[in-house]
Amino acid sequence: QVQLVESGGGLVQPGGSLRLSCAASGSIFSIYAMGWYRQAPGKQRELVAIITGAGSTNYADSTKGRFTISRDNAKNTVYLQMNSLKPDDTAVYYCNLRAITTQGNDFWGQGTQVTVSS
Repeated sequence: QVQLVESGGGLVQPGGSLRLSCAASGSIFSIYAMGWYRQAPGKQRELVAIITGAGSTNYADSTKGRFTISRDNAKNTVYLQMNSLKPDDTAVYYCNLRAITTQGNDFWGQGTQVTVSS
């Protein structure tokens, strides 16, 4: 069974940093991409950052220069280093996996809360 386990969310002051992790497990044959999305109250889920199997990255305009996505291929784990956090970054952050597996191709984590507040 494919599972995504997220960690690293929490409360941080404006200007602070957090690092999110997402570990994928199960019968995963090939990963197309792993990424992070977020959803703030009353808003639609939006892309934060994504990294392909080949290592290419893409970021939302609002996170460029502040957030960095990286991946440990051996551990099937993706990280999101978030610096210079702003109150507008407050949201539930979800990990996404797109891969070839025996159980489908698109998977989501349970979400982790990130709150930026003084």
